[in-house]
Amino acid sequence: MRAVVVEEFGPPEVLRIRDVDEPALGRGDVLIAIEAAGVNRADALARAGKYHRAGQPPLILGLEAAGTVLAVGEDAGGIRAGDRVVARGATNDPGFYAERAVVPAAAVVPVPDGVGLLAAACLPTAWVSAWYCLRRLAEIRPGETVVIHAAASGVGSAAVQIAAATGATAIATAGSAEKVAWARSLGASAGLDTSSLDRAQVLGGIAALTGGLGADVVLDTVGGDTFSDSLRAAGYAGRVVALANVALAPSVIDTRDFYPKNVRILGFQITALMEHGYDPRADLVELLDGVAAGQLRVPISATFGLADAAEAHRLLESRAVFGKVVLTVGAASRG
Repeated sequence: MRAVVVEEFGPPEVLRIRDVDEPALGRGDVLIAIEAAGVNRADALARAGKYHRAGQPPLILGLEAAGTVLAVGEDAGGIRAGDRVVARGATNDPGFYAERAVVPAAAVVPVPDGVGLLAAACLPTAWVSAWYCLRRLAEIRPGETVVIHAAASGVGSAAVQIAAATGATAIATAGSAEKVAWARSLGASAGLDTSSLDRAQVLGGIAALTGGLGADVVLDTVGGDTFSDSLRAAGYAGRVVALANVALAPSVIDTRDFYPKNVRILGFQITALMEHGYDPRADLVELLDGVAAGQLRVPISATFGLADAAEAHRLLESRAVFGKVVLTVGAASRG
């Protein structure tokens, strides 16, 4: 079968189509014909050799995918050939930038009618992360104010909708006026354009929008200076959730920015959480139901075929993305 393989670390050009062995089906496994695979920031970091969990080349990237079950092993837990499913995995385990993949039945969730496979493929990483951070860790409540940094990203655009659906007030920050307007179209009540405001002005904007009280919750997917400012933006008994450091920079913090306010700092890394027992299937089901009911919308910025995976990575790294980037395979790639 065909797969996109990283044979050496480097820029997007190292993503090359190769013929690889068909995956072997074992007990408790399902074989999936992949129709769509989500492209994530972790994939780009793994390709560049900057993601410690990815291992060494050769690598097949891809943390999430959706498709149709072709075959099942014994004890597949009720999953049947022909089922439409969404799956979660890891780089080389199995890696979803491929035509087919074998995963444990415990790693898949049926996709309900009314949810397209392209949308479903976007849920296991960015959307589950946003859901867990806001609903499980921060425990957002109706009426609270939630600041969402990088609100036009995959995680950010999901978080804006999840916060709004919960009855919270979402304040979006993003790197252009266009991105801010887009985040507002998803449900953010207000937005701040970080390309035209300095750090102090962003903090002042958050203070003004919260009546000087600060935010109840701040979701930080950026890291670096943004994490430092997130602590300042939080109000009394606020919760700051840190789940990434795309800035690839250290954060210099002053403990006086959070302990006098009894602010809680909460960390999140989905792979580590799953290694310690988290099963995302129940949260995936809730998200799929929300999409099926029309309460949540999965914005897809662009789609690319497997052979154009390098272009997908270039777009992701350009920061010109609104929502998610998806690789399409099989029926999906033919429209």
